[in-house]
Amino acid sequence: MTAESAKPTPNHHKKIHITIDGRPFTIEDRRYTAAELLALAGLPAAGYDLTRVRKHGQVETFRDEEMVNVKDSDLFVSVSRQGTVA
Repeated sequence: MTAESAKPTPNHHKKIHITIDGRPFTIEDRRYTAAELLALAGLPAAGYDLTRVRKHGQVETFRDEEMVNVKDSDLFVSVSRQGTVA
């Protein structure tokens, strides 16, 4: 083993670009909870779900502490959980 390969590598993630509710964000390429991504967009996780919109209209919805494997150019929208009261 050389001295070069024995050096610790910094724990830096590459940056990726995503969109939440039409607003662009640059974030580290790692997994996030839905709550973390909603907070990034300034929304409380308690009142919203996070939905990834894929090509051809496919959607995938995440709640609160559910993990999201974020990819570069992902498009997300927030969805209010407000229900109607009878």
